[in-house]
Amino acid sequence: MQASREGQEPDIVVVMGVAGSGKTTVAKGIAVSMHWLFAEGDAFHPEANVEKMHSGVPLTDEDRWPWLRLIGDWMSEQEDAGVSAVVTCSALRRVYRDLLREDRPAVRFCHVTSPESTIADRLDHREGHYMPPSLLPSQLATLEPLEDDEPGVTVSGAGSETEVLDRVLHALGLTPPV
Repeated sequence: MQASREGQEPDIVVVMGVAGSGKTTVAKGIAVSMHWLFAEGDAFHPEANVEKMHSGVPLTDEDRWPWLRLIGDWMSEQEDAGVSAVVTCSALRRVYRDLLREDRPAVRFCHVTSPESTIADRLDHREGHYMPPSLLPSQLATLEPLEDDEPGVTVSGAGSETEVLDRVLHALGLTPPV
């Protein structure tokens, strides 16, 4: 983990998108490349949310608000400590992203996109995750892409992990330290 360079503000990137879009792979790639702190947004879910999703029941806004606040608190801790960080979070709706950015000027988003068929295939072959493929349609229906006035970028998740990470770093204007 690396604190922000002398005289620079910390940078907080939320890697967002539907389940199976490649958020975790991208976020871990940013963290390793930039020597930043990494957090998996799913780890902030209360057990009730995990059980609900595991049962194939989509989360409601009421389910998501406490989870989003926990992620926001974690980001505030990093920002207050002067530490650059990256966290995964579906952040499917504008109001969720607005909550995540509230009083956190360092926060920006990286929306990883892929064709629905690619994401469905990834979910079908993913092991050890509580999010069933049956919830993909509800996530896609909820998804509101980044708007022009939101800080962030949208990057295609197509290609190899290296190609996607290179596109993400370039789009975010990040240059890994030497």
